[in-house]
Amino acid sequence: MNTDLQNLDLLDLISERHVRLRKISEKLWNESSDIPISNSEWFILARIYQTQQTTISYISKHVDISRQAVHKFIKRLEEKRLVEISSLENNKKEKSIQLTKLGRECIEKNESLKKELVRKIAEKIGSDQVKWLEEILKLDWGI
Repeated sequence: MNTDLQNLDLLDLISERHVRLRKISEKLWNESSDIPISNSEWFILARIYQTQQTTISYISKHVDISRQAVHKFIKRLEEKRLVEISSLENNKKEKSIQLTKLGRECIEKNESLKKELVRKIAEKIGSDQVKWLEEILKLDWGI
C-alpha cells in the first residue's frame, strides 16, 4: 500500500490521485509528441472537442479558469495550430473557436494514451474495481 496516502481523508485522496494522474498523463503526452500541451490547455481542448465549435465565453463559464487565462491559453493553442479563432456573425465582441485537424488528432492520440493508462491501473487493481470507481464518480453526489 502507498503509505503517503494512508493518512489522507477522502477529499485529499481524490485530489492527490487527480494530481498524480494529470502529471503522468502530461508526461506520457510530452514523451510521445513534440507539441507540448499543459493540463489547462488539455482541459480547454476537451471542452472544444465536446462542443465541436464554441466561444471563449462558453469555455470560461464551463472551466474553472479566469476569462483572461482562457484568452491566453486559446492564443497559445492557436499558435500551436490546434485551434482556429474566427469572428462570429452579428457579434463583434465574441469569437468562435474550433479545433483544427491537428487539434482533433492530438485529442484522439491523447485519448488513446489515457486509455492505456487506465488499462495499466486495471492491471494493478482489477478491471472490476476500475468500473466500480467510474460508476461511483459518475453518481450524483448531491453537492
